[in-house]
Amino acid sequence: MKPVKIGVIGLGNVGSGALAILTGNAQSLAEKLGFPLEIAAVCSPSVNTRELPALPGVLKTTNWREVVAHPEVEIVAELVGGTGTAREIIEAALTAGKSVVTANKELLAAAGPELWALAVAHGASLAMEASVAGGIPVHTVLRDGISGDRIETLFGILNGTCNYILTEIEQKGSAFADVLAEAQRLGYAEADPTADVDGFDARSKLAILAGLAFGQRVDPATIYTEGIRRVSPLDFAYAHTLKHTIRLICAARRTPTGLLLSVRPSLLPQSAIMAGVTGAYNAVWVKGEFGQDTFYYGRGAGAHPTGVAVVSDLVRVARELRGGARTSPFAHVQLASGEPRPMEQLRSSYYLRFRVRDAHGIIAKLAGILAAKGISIDAVLQLPNEPKEDLPFVITVEPAEEGAIRAAVAEMAALDFVIEPPLAMPIEKGL
Repeated sequence: MKPVKIGVIGLGNVGSGALAILTGNAQSLAEKLGFPLEIAAVCSPSVNTRELPALPGVLKTTNWREVVAHPEVEIVAELVGGTGTAREIIEAALTAGKSVVTANKELLAAAGPELWALAVAHGASLAMEASVAGGIPVHTVLRDGISGDRIETLFGILNGTCNYILTEIEQKGSAFADVLAEAQRLGYAEADPTADVDGFDARSKLAILAGLAFGQRVDPATIYTEGIRRVSPLDFAYAHTLKHTIRLICAARRTPTGLLLSVRPSLLPQSAIMAGVTGAYNAVWVKGEFGQDTFYYGRGAGAHPTGVAVVSDLVRVARELRGGARTSPFAHVQLASGEPRPMEQLRSSYYLRFRVRDAHGIIAKLAGILAAKGISIDAVLQLPNEPKEDLPFVITVEPAEEGAIRAAVAEMAALDFVIEPPLAMPIEKGL
């Protein structure tokens, strides 16, 4: 059977990793497929100056249009990222009837269904395994592995940068700003870390997984999102007192009235399997109505782990080109429209951390506000602290609706002894 020819556009971290795997693992891939995967063209602004594997006879260009127009290229790997040029590349390739493999989480979260419709209209395939969780094949799991189940809940640690930062704060007691600077020095965080530490990267990934797991299209902007900038070593000290830890959790819950979706720092029991996910690793926990709990763990980024996901998609699409039916990358023929339910409807226990100036009757005033909102106190914790002008302490509360919690926090923030708005984090019990 004749080879399937590939064009690779983008030779950054992921593109270089995919190229190395395609060349270094070519024999094994051919044995799995029954025919070779061959690179016909590569594109990058630095293609003529960077060190590449030996690629005899391969077109090397700085113009992506030459890759899309290459008569032998059947699959285009778009590994540029972003939503501008990358969208032009994908749309041009699909319109030309060429299948596309991409790792572009931001674009797929915003326009994935439209791109899949374009692929169908032109007899092409679209694959996106590398867009979420790097080296964890969670798309394949949701699309094929547990497709017979009805997903009820999905929790994920989907941003390796945030997980690295939180792990360092927990293990070394370092301040957020210091750990972020170190993460930037090591290459774990970008010069502008906003997308990572404020939760937007994880939000795009959760929007994609919502399509796969629940068959619903979700605008990422409608997902409730909080970042990790306010999490401190003190919060980990209190969390440990409660036998919990803190992670940035992407949560999707099916309810009778719709999906509840959020990206936010949350307390997890130290006994929970996800509490053990440290450093730059990712994990996804899925609970099905019939199959119950399954858990997936691995590296969330990196040239080779993410490159493996890209190449695995190339293998799947190559099989489709040589005789299989096209498969929706979202595991559903068509995604339903609809917005997530308001997070105010979530019912959970909460951790409330305060910083106050010492005064008489603080707990009584806070307890009165909570009681007026129908919220019951579970515990009050205060670790030893000397400066009376900045005293931290924690109140944990019994399960309550988030709307009531937010109203209480807003009222508490206006009290004259409160130094900064209280930090509220849900305490996840069901993991």
